[in-house]
Amino acid sequence: MASSDDILSLAPPRADARVAYGSDSNQFLDLRLASGNGPHGLAICIHGGYWRAKYDLGYMGHLCAALTAKGIATANLEYRRVGNAGGGWPGTFADVRAAFQFLSQNSRQYEFDLRRVVVIGHSAGSQLGLCLAAHETGPTAVISLAGVVDLQRAYSLHLSNDGVVEFLGGTPSEVADHYREADPMKLAIGARQWMVHGAEDDVVPPAFSRDYVGAKQKARENARLVEIAGAGHFEVVDPRAGAWKDVERVVMEATG
Repeated sequence: MASSDDILSLAPPRADARVAYGSDSNQFLDLRLASGNGPHGLAICIHGGYWRAKYDLGYMGHLCAALTAKGIATANLEYRRVGNAGGGWPGTFADVRAAFQFLSQNSRQYEFDLRRVVVIGHSAGSQLGLCLAAHETGPTAVISLAGVVDLQRAYSLHLSNDGVVEFLGGTPSEVADHYREADPMKLAIGARQWMVHGAEDDVVPPAFSRDYVGAKQKARENARLVEIAGAGHFEVVDPRAGAWKDVERVVMEATG
């Protein structure tokens, strides 16, 4: 089996449609529609890359295609990122909210079941997905895959050469309001939450998910941890990897 790292460069299966939700060239989403009679559950997928423009939605297409084959409609979101005009906080998050609202408003056309909307984020995309659930009532569940779910800690560890500083526009002492607004650890989230993390992740430490779940359970939020032995950062988004059976199980439970 090829390394899961190569999923970043492997061309994904073609989407059914690429749809704009805004006027900027980065404000679009790739739709994959489930076969059979609808309405179908919808997974809104948000890619990672430490919020930087050099990374795009392509690699998440493999996850989306695998879920659509199981009867779940998927929307793979692109958004303005650091390096794009308007990217960074709050523009990046504004795009994610706009995409969600577009999907909700067009649910009848695409046969989405708005009672079964799950947000799936990978790495930095998990932060955006959890923020979405904190600000919009529509998502019924959020699944974080190898998530950067504690921005204060991401800064303290200087992950990805201070990617969070680039995203939020400064350090916690310089832009404290941005850290309060954007950090999932500081937000109240009513949706069900699954933190899925590979035990061998050397990009985002597994302790991010472990400690997040502990804190959220103390706050009486519905948060669960699924730690996968032997898995790294990209195995959790690679349908070819051994970790995929656990990811698929969580998604099917969340959309059930």
